[in-house]
Amino acid sequence: MFQRILVAVDPSPARHSVIRLAGDMARLTGAKVGVLHVAPSSASLAAVVPLEDDAEAKAILDEALASLRDAGVEAEGTVAHGLTTQIATTISAAAVEWQADLLILSPHHRGSLEALVNPRVSDSVAHHSRVAVLLAPADDSADRD
Repeated sequence: MFQRILVAVDPSPARHSVIRLAGDMARLTGAKVGVLHVAPSSASLAAVVPLEDDAEAKAILDEALASLRDAGVEAEGTVAHGLTTQIATTISAAAVEWQADLLILSPHHRGSLEALVNPRVSDSVAHHSRVAVLLAPADDSADRD
């Protein structure tokens, strides 16, 4: 079964259900969990502009690691930096590099026109990943944690 699970988290409230699901899967299978947060940047003609500062990125990662460890799951994590257009490839590459056999992330729901113009990261990862991908369902109770 799964021995190395990589979970990708972002600042959205959906990160809570993603971490819960990763923890549940890890406890069921005895897997180790790697947590990845990609701190996004945007490129303009003149500069690359971070959309999240290092302290915010570290706080998101630390929160996820604390939740997993409190649940008795062996976990490690990292913050990666990438352009918004490279988040999916950064996640996929991290899964391969970490030798994950399962990748868990959350889809962000958008209208069909917006998804056409700006594809979802989860769609791109799922279509291009060499690792099994599990999309965590939205959990309305995630905001209550």
